Amino acid sequence: MSAKIKPLGDRVLVKAIEETEQVKGGIIIPDSAKEKPQEAEVIALGTGRKDEQGKIVPFEVKVGDRVLISKYGGTEVKLGDQKYTLLREDDILGITCCSDKSCGCKH
Repeated sequence: MSAKIKPLGDRVLVKAIEETEQVKGGIIIPDSAKEKPQEAEVIALGTGRKDEQGKIVPFEVKVGDRVLISKYGGTEVKLGDQKYTLLREDDILGITCCSDKSCGCKH
């Protein structure tokens, strides 16, 4: 999957991983009442942030990683019918599953 956005600096483009439809006691919860997903897949990385000496610091995440993101962090963007979130690497709270097949995660 390739997005038509190339993030700049320490920004990361992610796509939310939607949960399966929520049902409480046989009642389907409408989209407007659902919480914003916090798990996302990394789609693209920026060029990286620079340290005090001007050296580029590599990202801690890779394209394909599944990550937990700040609930209200970043900027939502829409390309065609797909919704993405553009956020700083600092808004990523952790990696839930990496893109490396040898890590032992369930891919």
